[in-house]
Amino acid sequence: MDSKLYTQPDTMPDPGAVVPPPSLREAAYAQLRAAVLDGEFGPRERLAEMRLAARFGVSRTPVREALARLLADGLIERGDGGFHVRIPNLTQLKDFYELRVTLELRGIARAIEDPSVRHDPAVIAAELERWYAMRENPPACDPRFVVQDERFHAELSRAAGNPALTDALVTVSERIRSVRMYDFLTQDRVETTITEHIEIMEFVRDGRLDEGYRALHAHVGDSMAVVLQRAQRAMTQMALHADRL
Repeated sequence: MDSKLYTQPDTMPDPGAVVPPPSLREAAYAQLRAAVLDGEFGPRERLAEMRLAARFGVSRTPVREALARLLADGLIERGDGGFHVRIPNLTQLKDFYELRVTLELRGIARAIEDPSVRHDPAVIAAELERWYAMRENPPACDPRFVVQDERFHAELSRAAGNPALTDALVTVSERIRSVRMYDFLTQDRVETTITEHIEIMEFVRDGRLDEGYRALHAHVGDSMAVVLQRAQRAMTQMALHADRL
C-alpha cells in the first residue's frame, strides 16, 4: 500500500509537465521514509547504513543524510548500536491520540459553527466511492490497512477546507502509525471500520453535521482507557508479528 497519504491539490504536478528525477539524496530519503512508515523494519531492528545503501542502490552518504532527516522528523531514534524505528510509549501515545481526536473533530465542528463553511462535495463523493467499493469487496485484514484508514481521515479533513488542520492531522497520524497498524489484524475490525467510515461520510454529504460529528466522535473518540488498552494490545501484536510485513 502506498504510504503517501495526502498531497495538497495546489502542489500536485501538471500532468503535461516534465518532472526531473529526484536526486539520489531525495530518493533515498523518500524510500527509507516509506519503508519506516510501512512497518518494514522491526521495532528492535537496527537501521544499518551499509545494508540500507545496498537495499536502495546508493552510497552510504545519501542514507546517512536520510537517517538524519528521519531523526529530525521524529520517525526514528538513536540508541545503543545505531538508529531504530521510534515506537511511542504509552504516555506519548495518549498525547498523540488526544491531539488526533481534537484535530479530527475540529474539521466538522468548524462547519457546524460557521454556516459559510462547506465540505467540498467532490472530495466527499470521491472518498465515498472508494469505501463503497471496499464494502462490496472488503480487503483482507492486513496491518497496512491503516494507510487506507489514514487517507479517509485526511480526506474528510481536507474537505472541510482548512489545510493547516489536515497537515497537522497527517503528521500526528504518521507518528502513531507504527502502533495503530497492528489494530487491523482481524477481519471484523477492517469491516467495522469500512462501515463506520461510510456512515460518517454520508452524514457529512447530506449536511447532517451534528450526526456526523457524533459518529466521528464515537469512531475516534473512545475513552482514553479503551485507547490505551487497544494500544497495549497493538504493541503486543507488533512484537508477535514483526516478521509478518
